[in-house]
Amino acid sequence: MRQFQAGLRLTQRDTLVAVAPFAHVMGFVPNLAVPLAAGATVVTMARFDPARYFELAARHGATVLIGAPPLMRALIDGPDLPHVELIVSGGAPLPAELQRAVAQRFPGAAVGQGWGLTETTCGATMPDRERGTAPGSVGRAMPNTELRIQDGELWVRGPQVMARYLGRPGATAEILDADGWLHTGDLGHIDDGDVFVVDRLKELIKVSGYQVAPAELEAVLQRHPAVADAAVIGRPDEWRGEVPVAVVVAGGATTEAELIAWVGERVAAYKRLHAVHFADAIPRTPSGKVLRRVLREREPAMVG
Repeated sequence: MRQFQAGLRLTQRDTLVAVAPFAHVMGFVPNLAVPLAAGATVVTMARFDPARYFELAARHGATVLIGAPPLMRALIDGPDLPHVELIVSGGAPLPAELQRAVAQRFPGAAVGQGWGLTETTCGATMPDRERGTAPGSVGRAMPNTELRIQDGELWVRGPQVMARYLGRPGATAEILDADGWLHTGDLGHIDDGDVFVVDRLKELIKVSGYQVAPAELEAVLQRHPAVADAAVIGRPDEWRGEVPVAVVVAGGATTEAELIAWVGERVAAYKRLHAVHFADAIPRTPSGKVLRRVLREREPAMVG
């Protein structure tokens, strides 16, 4: 909380409309805990609805807006909010073009984004209250935070990094080394202190800030009697960052709608498939690992 406050510099005169679920680190830390600790006012919403959000922000004179890219896109076509001084995006990448558009729509506000993981208690980098961030940058390192680029991957070390995964020593060892460096799985670079995240080493699909494991959805699909093989990849989405889509080898009669419904009945809403493509085979390495890069290259040309 103190790390975030160093950049956000919230005071008792600030008001926020909090929309992210408080069970999510982005909802709990910068949207709830940090402003409350600073004495700011937090107006809560059960779920994001643009019209309701803007109505609350206008009525309460919101000065700080913190949310995911869907909020940023809605702001461009939303009403004037004359009290807003700071707009922060997080949870998923914010394209530089969209950041510039928000800044142009709200010339009196600083606009920026932050970056982190659940394993960093939400934040590793953040924007500044007065300067925001350079377009496309996720900000600068938080206080008492070390960043390191190792073979293109961003590593983080600091007091906000988790101690371990509870009861999962093997998983802990894969991401957290003996020197306390968290291997984030994100590829990036640092330019004069500004951090840029350019890609991901991990296979996880990031949907509105939530991490979706392809293997989980693949296992659900493969339980369907008409599915012989399946792979799941992330498709870029302007509202959610990414959405899961599947490539399926059919072993019987089935349809895209049937498989989307099958998965949707068995997983949380944010994990639901947005498309199913049918193929003769799933590209794999000799060891059986799915070649997701190949599928991502093919997916735009596939017909569901």
